[in-house]
Amino acid sequence: MTRATLAVVCAVAVASVYAGQPLLVEMGRDLGVPLDAVGWIVAVGQVGYLLGLVLLVPLGDVFDRRRLIMLHLALLAVGMAIVAAAPTPWVAFAGLASAGLFAVVVQTSVAYTLALSGPQDRGRNLGVVTSGVVIGILGGRIVAGFLADLWSWRSVYVLLAVLAALLAIAVLVMLPADERSGGARYRAVLRSSAGMFAQRVFLGRGLIAFFLFASFGTLWSGLVLPLAGAPWHLSPTQIGLFGVVGLAGALGAGRAGRWADAGRADRVTGMALTALLASWIAIGQLEWSWGLLIVGVILLDFAVQAVHVSNQHILASAYPDRTSTAVGAYMVFYSLGSALGAAATAAVYDEAGWTGSAVLGACFAIGALVVWAMSRSAVSGSSPDRLEVGAAGMR
Repeated sequence: MTRATLAVVCAVAVASVYAGQPLLVEMGRDLGVPLDAVGWIVAVGQVGYLLGLVLLVPLGDVFDRRRLIMLHLALLAVGMAIVAAAPTPWVAFAGLASAGLFAVVVQTSVAYTLALSGPQDRGRNLGVVTSGVVIGILGGRIVAGFLADLWSWRSVYVLLAVLAALLAIAVLVMLPADERSGGARYRAVLRSSAGMFAQRVFLGRGLIAFFLFASFGTLWSGLVLPLAGAPWHLSPTQIGLFGVVGLAGALGAGRAGRWADAGRADRVTGMALTALLASWIAIGQLEWSWGLLIVGVILLDFAVQAVHVSNQHILASAYPDRTSTAVGAYMVFYSLGSALGAAATAAVYDEAGWTGSAVLGACFAIGALVVWAMSRSAVSGSSPDRLEVGAAGMR
């Protein structure tokens, strides 16, 4: 029940950041945002998310994570309500940034899961909760497209506000308390978070995440542009249905968790990044083959989730006493990468069409592969799947 509840929390929270992806054209037209700038409808939420990762997630190493999850969900609901009622683009951007700030409840939920899990089932539990992230990103697209066609894009944010408010109550009632052992201070936790960026193992995993999610954002923030234009002219509902294809990636989270528990996290990372690069070859064929696009989307989402779970598993082993801090600092790279992919794909598409966006996504995948290869050589002589190097720097 705890894992399922946290998975739902993750799904709703992450949907609040990504629900605008299939609605970019509709939201931009209604709010008066130029086509070459609509990527910022998603990117501004990522900026808020970045601030939340730095300032809010480390609180999980100081206070009861259950109460933090409840509070952040309540404030997330407020941000979604602001977006739903926004009369101008600046009000909408403010609401999206606020929602992104408190959507870091996802990382607090992940850290809470890791804290409640033993070493033997850490990866499996992480896989279940992380699958909620995939469902939120991609399943949210399906619901968002349907509601936008049925009523308006604003109804999507009304629904998210209601769900977040209800979950805030459910968390307080259904989840066990997470009492802190004491001793940790917020300033000290922030300093330890900053110190991680100078540690080779952490930096390697973070840079992999940066390129990984830049590639992910290039696809899901950019795909709406060719599908909404000539020759397809798909509606928001039809565009949102592509999320059904991407939901296959949720399977990658659970499977990667089991592989990580078996000590194969780093090996899986390399294989999945190779698959990520291959996926862009298929995705780039959108103009003449929907079948190859679908194959590419499935492969990309599976690869992204496999790498993401493997990275978090490795960092949880390396930083057992500062799980929230490690996860939050790692997700800074995720947020920066996602924001870059969302903003860059719209600009590149405007200049070079979908072929340009596909080349951009492939370049990000190559960047992740290069960092992974360099990280392996940097930690030669030790097993990267059983890292303890970072823990010493946290104590």
